[in-house]
Amino acid sequence: MRVVGHRSSVDEVIAALNEQLSAGAWAPGERIPTELELVAELGVSRTVVREAVRALVHLERLESRQGAGTFVVSTADPAPMLRQLRLAEVRDVFEVQLAYDVQAARLAAMRRDDADIQRLRELLDLRDRADSPETFAAADVDFHVAVVAAARNPVLSEMYRYLSERLQESLETVRADAALSEGGPVTHRALLDAIVDGDPEAAAAAAHAVIEPSLTSLWGVLEERGNAQ
Repeated sequence: MRVVGHRSSVDEVIAALNEQLSAGAWAPGERIPTELELVAELGVSRTVVREAVRALVHLERLESRQGAGTFVVSTADPAPMLRQLRLAEVRDVFEVQLAYDVQAARLAAMRRDDADIQRLRELLDLRDRADSPETFAAADVDFHVAVVAAARNPVLSEMYRYLSERLQESLETVRADAALSEGGPVTHRALLDAIVDGDPEAAAAAAHAVIEPSLTSLWGVLEERGNAQ
């Protein structure tokens, strides 16, 4: 089995396992290598292997039997269903972000100081100059985290810190998929302007406008691709 490396994502490990199944390395009814064996062969962490196997069990391609191991159920390609599940997860993340960001923007407009404004301007410029899905996602998350910080609510900041890693992964997915939309420079600039102006309601509305395009396009793509399967 090809080594995918310690920094590989769960999706890459699923792809590696899928290659083995499609090639007939493990037949239906046969036990696949143990978790530790897969860790050694793939060069990834146990957590990544566990999540990948769990995803394939969820798709009923593999079956986990207590005390016996994990066995092959089907060699059918799960990739279309995995893409559908991934987009559904991205939608869930953006729905949570919408709730957090609207309140954060409202509070930031009331509580920001000059240092916050300067920081937000710098981060928005970095976002506008991002030239890859990875750098764009990182810059976008940094900007939104800074808005939350300007809200001066430690509970909200802690909750957003927990969300930020999943948010960055979701933004990379959106940026890399031509069928999906995201809030562009104009909506983000309107959010910054409302915070600078100290207008809580305008800031809340702008935060909603930033995230709404992604949610709308996700709903449309999920429906379209679901109907096509």
